[in-house]
Amino acid sequence: MVAQYHESLEDDVFAFLLNQNVENLEGKTIFVNNKDLAEHISPKDEDQYFSLIDVFNEKDGIINDQLARELLAKDFRRNICIDISLHQNAGAAIYQQLGIALAKTKELIEVFGAEILDKLIFKIAVGGNYFFEMAKIRAFKLIFNQLSKEYNLNEIPYIFVETSLRNKAVSDSENNLIRSTLELAAAMIGGADAVYSNNYLVSRSTDNSEEISFKQQIVLAYESIINVFEDAANGSYYVEDLTRQIAEKSWDLFLEIEDGGGYLELIRQGVIQKKIYQHAIEEQKWVEEGKIKLIGVNLYPKLEAKRSIDELYSEKEIKPVRWAEMFEL
Repeated sequence: MVAQYHESLEDDVFAFLLNQNVENLEGKTIFVNNKDLAEHISPKDEDQYFSLIDVFNEKDGIINDQLARELLAKDFRRNICIDISLHQNAGAAIYQQLGIALAKTKELIEVFGAEILDKLIFKIAVGGNYFFEMAKIRAFKLIFNQLSKEYNLNEIPYIFVETSLRNKAVSDSENNLIRSTLELAAAMIGGADAVYSNNYLVSRSTDNSEEISFKQQIVLAYESIINVFEDAANGSYYVEDLTRQIAEKSWDLFLEIEDGGGYLELIRQGVIQKKIYQHAIEEQKWVEEGKIKLIGVNLYPKLEAKRSIDELYSEKEIKPVRWAEMFEL
């Protein structure tokens, strides 16, 4: 369970998301979310630092090699983040998210060697499709392990999960809170290593909303006791079957990307952007038509669409879009 850093939480919280330097913060697990901060931190032996810095430039289709080498030189538990939360929030299908994560991993292996596998952390956004999101995390563990075996290794990915922004609405904070609680539960049951709840108010933040966002995790962990199981969905026929299907489809996409020249090459060609765009606009049409139901947005009450799909999405750019933006001013 990870909280946005606040000094009032120092005595009670053991894992923080850090955007700025904090003096004398010892005996904590720290997820560094700021490139400049990551460059200046020198962890002590008792510290556990994880980098959430992605070294991929999605716009230009390149790896920031200098930044990657600087991060790898740090004594962090995990040095480089592969961020596919962007792709989920941009409207990528589940199998696309995982296939892309694996393809980005392969790009780093080609530059830095297979030993980089245990230096990676994967940032994944979990949406509201409860059982599918559980299966997504489990499926990624399978295909990552399969990739590692190609290099005679037996690695399991470190997965940092955050709640999705895609299904949240600016004017519907109560439902946002319910949705994000279910997303956190799916992440914990699916076997995430760390979970973080984005602020349910979406466009603003208050001390109270930050506290509630963190306490969602507390309730799930200590009252629902979800976090005591390593793989709580193990043995569920439905989740196991979903896991298998997602893993197979994700692996097939990974192979397709590799056959096309790799992730970076297909980003430069605009192929990856187009794949995500095609799924995202189809999904947005389902929201517009009411096939995907967002209570308070397109159901109880039903709001009129104020922005078109063409205004929200670009075939040439991977960018986060919330479903509810169509109905918001």
